[in-house]
Amino acid sequence: FLGDWRSTLIPTLAVPISLIGAFIFMQLFGLTINMITLFAIVLAIGIVVDDAIVVVEAVHAKMASEHLSAYKAVRKVLREISGAVIAITLLMTAVFVPVAFMSGPVGVFYRQFSITMASAIVLSGLVALTLTPVLCAMILKNTHGKPRRKHLLNRFLDGFNEAFEKLTGRYVALLKIIAHRRLVTIILWLIFAVGIFFIAENLPSGFIPSEDQGMVYAIIQTPPGATLERTNDLSIKLQKVILEVEGIKSVSSIAGYEVLTEGRGSNAGTCLINLKPWSERKHSVSEIIEELEKKAREFPGATVEFFDPPAVPGFGAAGGFALQLLDKTNSGDYNQLEKVKNEFMTALGKRKEITGLFTFFSANYPQYEIEIDNKLAMQKGVTIGNAMNTLSIFVGSTYELGFIKFQRFFKVFVQASPEFRKLPEDVLNLWVKNDRGEMVPFSAFMKIKKKQGANEINRYNMYNTAAIRGAPASGFSSGEAIKAVQEVAKQVLPNGFDIDWAALSYDEVRRGNEAIYIFLVVLAFVYLVLAAQYESFIIPLAVVLSLPAGVFGSFLLIKSMGLANDIYAQVGLVMLVGLLGKNAVLIVEFAMQKHRQGSTVLDAAIEGAKVRFRPILMTSFAFIAGLIPLVAAHGAGAIGNRTIGSSALGGMLFGTIFGVIIVPGLYYIFGRMAEGRKLIKDEDDSSLTEDIVHQIDNFPQPEENDDY
Repeated sequence: FLGDWRSTLIPTLAVPISLIGAFIFMQLFGLTINMITLFAIVLAIGIVVDDAIVVVEAVHAKMASEHLSAYKAVRKVLREISGAVIAITLLMTAVFVPVAFMSGPVGVFYRQFSITMASAIVLSGLVALTLTPVLCAMILKNTHGKPRRKHLLNRFLDGFNEAFEKLTGRYVALLKIIAHRRLVTIILWLIFAVGIFFIAENLPSGFIPSEDQGMVYAIIQTPPGATLERTNDLSIKLQKVILEVEGIKSVSSIAGYEVLTEGRGSNAGTCLINLKPWSERKHSVSEIIEELEKKAREFPGATVEFFDPPAVPGFGAAGGFALQLLDKTNSGDYNQLEKVKNEFMTALGKRKEITGLFTFFSANYPQYEIEIDNKLAMQKGVTIGNAMNTLSIFVGSTYELGFIKFQRFFKVFVQASPEFRKLPEDVLNLWVKNDRGEMVPFSAFMKIKKKQGANEINRYNMYNTAAIRGAPASGFSSGEAIKAVQEVAKQVLPNGFDIDWAALSYDEVRRGNEAIYIFLVVLAFVYLVLAAQYESFIIPLAVVLSLPAGVFGSFLLIKSMGLANDIYAQVGLVMLVGLLGKNAVLIVEFAMQKHRQGSTVLDAAIEGAKVRFRPILMTSFAFIAGLIPLVAAHGAGAIGNRTIGSSALGGMLFGTIFGVIIVPGLYYIFGRMAEGRKLIKDEDDSSLTEDIVHQIDNFPQPEENDDY
């Protein structure tokens, strides 16, 4: 697009300055270098280079049309384009600043992203008005109209420029046909608006995608009452089977504890599976989990489920969704909770959106229940508190004191000898002292009977609960899995039982339609900034209403790549508001200048689109090219990279191609509506930024010398 190395060198020098400045502001705001800020830096490169390209292209156009030296062309360009650069900077800042004040886990994502982006954008605008013009005056040469050496590169560039001139001519001819036809513009706009609605209805929703972190958890659950030895033997066998799967580096196991619901018991176990580095394995973590699930079917009589680590460390123990089945009847009947849980899990298992269902809650663990006859105990002079405290010491032990000997500290625990507590019946042969100092056997007032009950009693929001974990099935998002759970809960759960969400699922459900509100707030800020810029409440609508084409393209590419509308996609959408708004501002700002110079609204719209056609395509496709590595990413953070890259790339592609057609038509519609109308009587007929630009004309004039 730029055509020579001198022009390419200027953006190359300008970009690092803005990015280094962004790192300084990141340090001031206490941000770290992480996936979110790195996303912002990568995307900021595309945005930052835009401002420099706009200035360089405008200088070339001025040198070609008026045969000026680089310096004189820079002076004239600054008068025309500084208003647009300032407007773009204000617009882009207005997009990112509001979302920086969001709270909660989502706010952490948006805040880091927005501060990084806003810092780079503000510095980019400053560089575009200071350093870039100076570099243009120093480095560029007016070679337009002069003979060039006919080597291969110049032939290619000349051919490209000729083809682009023909494309521009056809584009202008198309605008002359449709720009003044309001119906064509409205129909195009409605097609994209309706398209957004239909795609959004079928687009999977999500929150924070689960990434390939190079680790998998295997949760083992043997039947209730199984011994620790049996669970340990099973975990050792499972280790050997897991190591046979391609891509597994190492496996370690724990018997007696499972990390998913933090269940403790002799029938619980966990395997921690480390995968090989991404460069050394062919399969993703989801493909490895599918293979492991097939292998786990070789172990009958035990439940083995596989989960990846949580998407955000600290939010839950593993990926997938987490919910609590609440017993709000306050009956304390764990058998009833067990029955409802089984029916609920069976119904969930029939849904295609859900896989990996797991719960450690069960009310059929073999137990011994101690029955105390209060009357007999009182007759023997034994209080219940004293009896239970003594039994606790005999069976469970108690710490009594500590002493130092041989320069070491020793702790003294009191407990019955093992031979006196080997069998359950041995409890009845233990003795307790009554209130008269006499020894009374526990068998005198106590009985032991076998029963079944809950291994652990957990409460959530003061209700008895059964913790349930699961994951979205292959091809489904977390939002679809959560919706399926909610539908099953309404159909299956009886009165007095309900579900609540935990870990990351809690924030995802509570978030609701927050993305829509974010988008509307961003649009409102952009609209107000543009209203102040153009001193009109009508003209900014030409910019704001040009966005549906980009949103449609964003959703379409996300859907076609099998991704979800999660937080990364929404960050990309917020960024699209600024990027596509910038393209529209370039056209509208120039069109307004032409209209004030006496052109009709239609001629001004067509001329603005023609002059800005090349810079818009140049900056947009430069940004799109920068997104291609994100869309094709693999390894660590691949899903987030692909999502935000697809969201931005699809939006920029559609928004640029169709935006250059829709924006002139929208400007014609709203320009005609605003013609002759003023917010304030006898107001100054210039935009806010033009008053600033006029100050640029006050620096000393050089002597008239064409060779300067």
